[in-house]
Parts: sequence; structure tokens; C-alpha cells
Amino acid sequence: MGHEAATCRRQQTNGLAARAHLVILTTIALAVSLITASPPAAVAVESPTFPVGGYFVRASANDAINTSKLAAIKALGGDTVITFGSRLTPSSLAGIPADCQISAVNCVQSLADGVLLDRVFTYSDSSPWGAAAVKCPRDRSITNNNKLFTILVLPAQGSGCTAADNRYDVIVVSAGSAPGVSATGSMAKAATAQGMKFFAGMPIPVNRTDFAYLPDLSYQGTFSQFTDRYLQYQAAVNNVAGLAGFYLSTEMPVSDGPVFNSILTVYRIQNQAIRRIMPSRSAVVSPYIDARAAASGRTTPAQAAAAVRNIASTASGVRLNIAVQDGMGTGKGGAYFGNEAAASVDQFAAAIVGPGTWRERYLAPVRDYFQAAAAGIAGTGATLWANMEGMAPANGANPCDTNTRGQTTKARLDRQLQQLGNAPAKVISFMWDTYYTCVDTGVPLVNRITSGKATPVITDSSFNAAAGSLFVTGFNLSGAQVQLKWTTATGQVQDRTVAAAAYNPSYGQQHRLNPGLQSVTVNVGGTSLGAGRYYMVNVTNGWGARNDAFYSKLG
Repeated sequence: MGHEAATCRRQQTNGLAARAHLVILTTIALAVSLITASPPAAVAVESPTFPVGGYFVRASANDAINTSKLAAIKALGGDTVITFGSRLTPSSLAGIPADCQISAVNCVQSLADGVLLDRVFTYSDSSPWGAAAVKCPRDRSITNNNKLFTILVLPAQGSGCTAADNRYDVIVVSAGSAPGVSATGSMAKAATAQGMKFFAGMPIPVNRTDFAYLPDLSYQGTFSQFTDRYLQYQAAVNNVAGLAGFYLSTEMPVSDGPVFNSILTVYRIQNQAIRRIMPSRSAVVSPYIDARAAASGRTTPAQAAAAVRNIASTASGVRLNIAVQDGMGTGKGGAYFGNEAAASVDQFAAAIVGPGTWRERYLAPVRDYFQAAAAGIAGTGATLWANMEGMAPANGANPCDTNTRGQTTKARLDRQLQQLGNAPAKVISFMWDTYYTCVDTGVPLVNRITSGKATPVITDSSFNAAAGSLFVTGFNLSGAQVQLKWTTATGQVQDRTVAAAAYNPSYGQQHRLNPGLQSVTVNVGGTSLGAGRYYMVNVTNGWGARNDAFYSKLG
């Protein structure tokens, strides 16, 4: 995602909705077939899982589309959906939509009659707002030429409805065409019906013109007031169980540089508003990794630890989930182990960073950033999530609709999941529409995931060579046969495959980690491990599936 995410989101088209809907229906059928099919006798009772719990989505004003989309996500194992917010944009009288008129007069001019007009803003939303958002005497909800508008008149300084100096800012919310079905409301209703969690995107300030990666806080007071009004509207019309909270849509890198303090200010403003107005709701924020060695904005794992701690400090009493983007879809992150550092980057990463080795092109692997983030967040009260980027850099052979990024592969996603380790309590992914549903390469990614759902993912391990005991954590480990390769202290290469002696399907729950994490223990007999040597692990589970992502660890 990162800064490119905004461009990527804008370029996604709505014209593919019908095709995506058909793909989703097909996916539901495939997923249900996989889940309900009778397993082979050797397979344990639980079903295989794809360990991604949520997705960024595009909300629709059509109930049937939202219901179908959430059913497809639920069939794949997800329970959470997240949308992006819109920008509160400075404008002018001339920039107000022509249809926003009251008695044939520009709506802003009409409502500002008799007061001093300071600034004008516009906000485009997929919800009608209307009478439920009208709080102050000068506010209006109007329909003109079948277009819906809600006009908010706010004090230029202070809060409430009345300005002591008679100066006001006016915000025109454009809410589409009458009768005005709410996309946010429809998604909240669908999430409620299916027992899922929906995080609605919060408003976003525009970016500065001098430093385009920072928010323009020249209208911080108005932005704060509008954030309150947005939440008051949601509390009035969408206060349902499915609305789990809000997504703070302004993005920043995992950097502790003071230059990003203005973004922390935005987070604090919005978290404080959530705490005041909808205190039972939680929040999600998603900073991004940039581990590219040649990038001017590169960040180190140590900076990531400090950044996550700084972000956590903005929670203001709200349950805050910090979903760090892994950077694998934008080429900003690299998924590799220490004994792969001298290997060439994969074809997708090469499209962004150029040819070279992982060590040459990246400061550290994704795994190091998540371990650092876990250390940084400890004791803050916030929760570490991961935002696994569900696309790949475009390389000419992986088109995906009109997106600026390309379709990825199931095996690459498995490697990404593996790199996250046991650090995140939950994994979400950018973005369902349409990286998971596009068909340009022949088969939608969601179908590939469904057919490969049983693939084991190894997240971590520990090897006590003297005792011959290997402990492995991950997903889809039921019925595991574990292969261990290592080199002894005397230089002998060993390769043994042993059935798991102990399987714990509740490992994650018991240790307050991702609740889906499992563990197995195997014994290969007392041995030794050479100093500075890596050992390699493979798992074949009871469904006959073998991990497709290389795993190793320094002993």
C-alpha cells in the first residue's frame, strides 16, 4: 500500500462489479465444497485454514453485493472487512457542485448570509447523511436535481454551533443521487447479519503541497469538528453490532522521525473523537514498511519498533490495532531468511528494486520488522496486526484489471505469512477488490487460495539439538510429518522425517497470540548443530499438503 495505495485505490474501476460478483459466487461454492467435503481417514477433525482474518474492501450501496462479498470472505475464513475514508478537501464558492443550490442560490452563499465566511470544504461520501447529520441551526440537508447534499456550518474557531467572532467554515457533503442508499450502512448491516466485523474508513485531510506525504493541518480545527460530526452521524444511523470500529485512513511509514508527528496528530484527533462519541468501538491504523536500501524514506527495524510505540501512544483509551503493511505488494519489503540473503530477489521485487540479491536491495527481511514491532508495542495496550499486501509488483506478466499492481501467487502469499512469524495477533490483507478477484491471469487469486487452503505455513521453530527436540508453530499442522535438515558440529549433513509426537491446535489461544496458531513437537534423537549453521524444516500434513515456502532458522 504505502503512498501508492491511494493511486491504486482511485484507479480501481466500478465497471468490473458484475464480473467480480460472479467470481465471488464461484468462490463461495468452491470454499463450501472444500470445507464440507469428507476428509481422508488420516486427517484430523478440524478443517484446513487460510490464516487471513480480514480484507480491505470496497463497500457498495447494493445490499446483495455486500452480502455476497462478505459471504465469500467468510467462506475463506475471514471475519473482518475494512473500507477507506474520503478526503475533506478545501474548496471555494466556485468549486461547489452546481446542483448545490437553495432557492437558485449557491448553497454556501445562501447559508453564509449574515455571517463571515472563512473557508469552504467539500466531502464526497457514499452515504446520504441527510437529516440525521443536521445538528446546528444553519445546517441543511437538500435535494436538487436528484442530487443529495448536506451542508454543515461550523465555527472557524472553537466548537459547537455558534462562533463568538461570527466567522464560519462551511462543508458541503456530496452524497450521490436520491433516494440515497448508504454504502457504509449497507456494509454494516451485512456484517451484522453474518456475525462479522466492519471497520469504516474515517475522513482524511488533504496532503500538503510542499511535502505531499504529510497531511495539511492548516484547517486542523475544522477537521476535528468534522471528525466529530462524522462519528455523530454514524452513531445515529449505523450503531449496529457489525460496526466494530473505524479505520484511520491516513498512512505513514514505520518511522519515528519527528517529521511524521502531524500524522500522529491526526490519529490522536480521531481516536479521541471515537472515545468521546462511540467509546465501545475500536480502531485500526496501517503504517507501512519501506526496507528498500536505496529508498530515501527507508526505515530500519529499530525505527519500526519506536514508530509502533509512538502510534500506540495516540490511542487515547481506544482499543487500537496497528496493522503494519508488509510491503511485499509494493516492492518495499523483502521476504527472505538469513541463508537466502545472497540469493537473487524474486521477479516481482526486481520490477521495483532492480536485479540483485536480497541483502543488496533490502536493509532487513520483513520478519525482522515484525519482531521489532512486537517488541515496540509490548506494554502499550495496543495490539499488533499485520496487513499482508495481497498483490505483487506488476512485471508485465501478472495484470490485474486496471490496478497499478499485479496479481500475486498463492505461494508468495504463503511466504509472506511465514515471514510475519508469530508477531501479529491477526492478519488482514489489502485488497479484496480486485486483487483477489481479478481474472486477467486466468484464475482469480481467491480460487487459487481455496484449492490450496490446506498448505502448511511454518511461522517459527526452536531446535534443542542435544535433546533432539524440534518445536514448530504455524497453520495447518494437523497430522504432520516433519522433515528436519541440519549440519552437526562435526560437519555431518543430516536429513530426517519424523511424525509429530505432540500436536496442539490451541497454541495461539493459550499464549495470547494469533488464535489460529498451532504447534507440533518432534524428536529426532540427541544430536548437535554446528555453530552458525541454519536448520531447515518442511511439513507434510494429514491432508497430504506440503509447505510451499522455504523455512530456515539460525541455530
